[in-house]
Amino acid sequence: MSRTGKRLALAMAAGAAAELAGLGLIGSAAWLITRAAEQPPLAALSVAIVGVRAFATTKGVFRYGERLAGHDVALRAQATTREELYRALVPAGPLNQGGADLLSRMVDDTDAVQDLLVRGLLPAVAALVTGLAAVTLGLFLLPAAALVLLAGLLVAGVALPAGVAAITRRRSARIAPARAELAARVADLLHGSADLAAYGATDRALAACDEADARLAVLERGQARVNAAAACLGVLAQGLTVTGVVLAARAAGAGSVATAVLALTSLVSFEPVLPMAAAAERMTGVSAALRRLREVRATPPAVTEPERPRRVPGGPLTVEVENLVVRHAPGRSPALNGVSLTLTPGRRVAIVGPSGAGKSTLLAALMRLVEPESGTIRLHPLASGSDSGHPPHHTGARGAGGSGAAVDLREVSSEEARRVMTGLTQDPYVFQASLRDNLRLAGPEAGQEELAEAVRRARLETWVERTGWDTPLGEDGRTVSGGQLQRLALARALLNDPPVLLLDEPAEALDEETADALMADLLDATRGHTTLLVTHRLRGLEEVDEIVVLENGVVVQRGTHDELVDAPGYYRDLWRSEALVSRR
Repeated sequence: MSRTGKRLALAMAAGAAAELAGLGLIGSAAWLITRAAEQPPLAALSVAIVGVRAFATTKGVFRYGERLAGHDVALRAQATTREELYRALVPAGPLNQGGADLLSRMVDDTDAVQDLLVRGLLPAVAALVTGLAAVTLGLFLLPAAALVLLAGLLVAGVALPAGVAAITRRRSARIAPARAELAARVADLLHGSADLAAYGATDRALAACDEADARLAVLERGQARVNAAAACLGVLAQGLTVTGVVLAARAAGAGSVATAVLALTSLVSFEPVLPMAAAAERMTGVSAALRRLREVRATPPAVTEPERPRRVPGGPLTVEVENLVVRHAPGRSPALNGVSLTLTPGRRVAIVGPSGAGKSTLLAALMRLVEPESGTIRLHPLASGSDSGHPPHHTGARGAGGSGAAVDLREVSSEEARRVMTGLTQDPYVFQASLRDNLRLAGPEAGQEELAEAVRRARLETWVERTGWDTPLGEDGRTVSGGQLQRLALARALLNDPPVLLLDEPAEALDEETADALMADLLDATRGHTTLLVTHRLRGLEEVDEIVVLENGVVVQRGTHDELVDAPGYYRDLWRSEALVSRR
């Protein structure tokens, strides 16, 4: 048995022992009180007195042990489930769930694992053991009373929870979507407050949120009425059972001592059984939560990890992409169709094209976020003494190692691929932490000098001097401007210093002046650094070594800026339109 299994067994045994001690406490106390009323010799009561003290003491000890072991197992299971969920989300392909729903699964649904053990399994075992012990005692004292007790326990512990579970299962089919809708509405309201205010849509969004809250409240009040009715019926079953046990004892002519023991034992035996109706309601939600977690874990990974991953060769790398085909879903048109390019050390290549041309898909394939249908991506080490015709690139490789032979990217783990090829994505994320901590996401071991150098190269030093290194940044970058956010992401990319720097639309959603300044600084900061730049802006691309034009996943043009401006096609048309806009 595993260590977790042993702890779980210990928790179940301690919980059952605590309930048995409680049952023994009431039974022995009832016998002691009624027998003492008959004024027997003190010696006749000594065993019962010791029993009451022992049961009272051990009940607390066992209860503490059950709580300690049970919560330890539950919290460990919760942590393991959350870790597994993280691991499933990192390599997973596109998910249909929105951010609010994923957050609900990450927080609320993983908490369900704890409820499964603490509020489901452990109480059920304790209720079963206690019920069996009470019925066994009844059989020993008076079989007729035991049958009445058994019937009452089955009603309160089996029939009633089953009915609650059936009703809750039907209601949860409406409650879960209503709760997810409210979470999404609140998230949209919180994160989109500035845009809603700018467009005068705040009142409409608040009204929609209130409507979602009202619908959920109606459903939850209905469920609360079901829970209240179940609790009332459980107490009623308890009272009727105790009454039936007393009547059966009277009818059989049992003495006052036996009658008192049977009555109070029957009363106490319902204590662990009555919560089973509420547990059944909770377990219905838990089963739905576990099903939602399984859906996420069952999401097929976007890429297949190699069984025996190879290491990327150390030193400067040449990236060779040959006839790459990527299709996001079976039956759909390829996002990339036969794309080829070569990125030698120190060389800067720009990828341009209209939206949906496959630019970001190419970067995703290089970072092993999507699986190519065909074609190859190879990483070649720079041979000793060779000259690529470009300035050597300082890779900053941290123990890459390797034999020096070319490596197919499919033979490399996703983590290793993103170690050597990564950079600035379209949606850089800012955590609610200090500027220093947000930068150190890219370089946890970076010193102050390295942080300052990355900030200087990203042209953020003036802002940092004004705000300070320890200034907390709002969640999701709400306290920084678009230009500052992109420059912060650029500083992260430069601090990480991968052998191959990938930049995805760094000037996206910025005004013309800010975008031009950022692109100029970016091109200056990446000079001599192996770089693949995805952009829809052509200004400044005179400095890159090669420009590749993608349309519908196909390379339609390639060359330098001057060559493409002189040739008819997409690039020249876009260049002329940008020039026309700038003259206005």
